[in-house]
Amino acid sequence: MSTKNRLGRRLIQLYVGLALYGVSSALLVEAGLGLEPWNVLHQGLAELTGLTIGVVSIVVGAAVLLLWIPLRQRPGLGTVSNVFVVGIAMDGTLALVPDVRSLAVRIPLLSAGILLNGMATGLYISARFGPGPRDGLMTGLHRRTGRSIRLMRTAIEVAVVVTGFALGGTVGIGTVLYAVSIGPLAQLFLRVFDVPSASGGSTVVAEGQPHRAILRR
Repeated sequence: MSTKNRLGRRLIQLYVGLALYGVSSALLVEAGLGLEPWNVLHQGLAELTGLTIGVVSIVVGAAVLLLWIPLRQRPGLGTVSNVFVVGIAMDGTLALVPDVRSLAVRIPLLSAGILLNGMATGLYISARFGPGPRDGLMTGLHRRTGRSIRLMRTAIEVAVVVTGFALGGTVGIGTVLYAVSIGPLAQLFLRVFDVPSASGGSTVVAEGQPHRAILRR
């Protein structure tokens, strides 16, 4: 694959992945059975402020990005795009998808949201245009503090879930299912959507520990 074609594929993967991530998050909101950790916080803040959850996601993403400065993290195209595309796609999907009340519909919606989220994660991370703001916060704290990525991830996500729940965010069985399934799903789709490097090797496996840390969605 030529350099130009690889770049084109990577750009498509980045923006399709980010858009689908927003769609998947909206499906989890509509299912109403529990959200992924950061969206528990976003939903709680949306309830508090009256803003849409997508707008809150953008504001929080931008605020987290500012925390990169003291951590000496460098954002990439994917980092900045993540802030805006996911929130816009989430609000757009929520505006189009009708409210559902039947559990017979909400359970498949939850399952579809989690599966699509794993696919979207594999797409945009494989594009290699930089981690999302929240991912970079984790890896940045890991480098600055010397604490394990697992500890940083757990501490941050517990904090956002507890805060979001206190503000009115939805925590439920979906939150638990998401937590236990997103890692394997993301790993699977990272392999599916891997863009071969110029030398023909894998661009996913070679990224090392910080790359594995991103698999928290």
